Amino acid sequence: MHIRPIRTDEDHETALREIEALWGAEDGTEAGDRLDVLTTLAETYERQRWPIEPLDPVRAIEAAMEMNGYTRAELAALIGPSPATEILARHRDLRLPEAFMTVPRMRRP
Repeated sequence: MHIRPIRTDEDHETALREIEALWGAEDGTEAGDRLDVLTTLAETYERQRWPIEPLDPVRAIEAAMEMNGYTRAELAALIGPSPATEILARHRDLRLPEAFMTVPRMRRP
């Protein structure tokens, strides 16, 4: 089994095509082992090439509001005007009960 490190985007694309071709291979077979190694290499390359920064909670709320067309006034209607202002101004954190109350209601039908 000859496998090379993934060092470039081109190497990555080549590995993804081979992973797709090997998808569903049984564990313990040569094809299954190759799939396992290529997947591990591809995941490692992706984590290094395109790292995902931890999501800022306030930015997450703002993104959800923007994506669903909500205004600050509508957020205030969900959790109260004072908490909404304090949270968005980063003066305090969103509390768990507020999160449970807000998240399901922030999806437009």
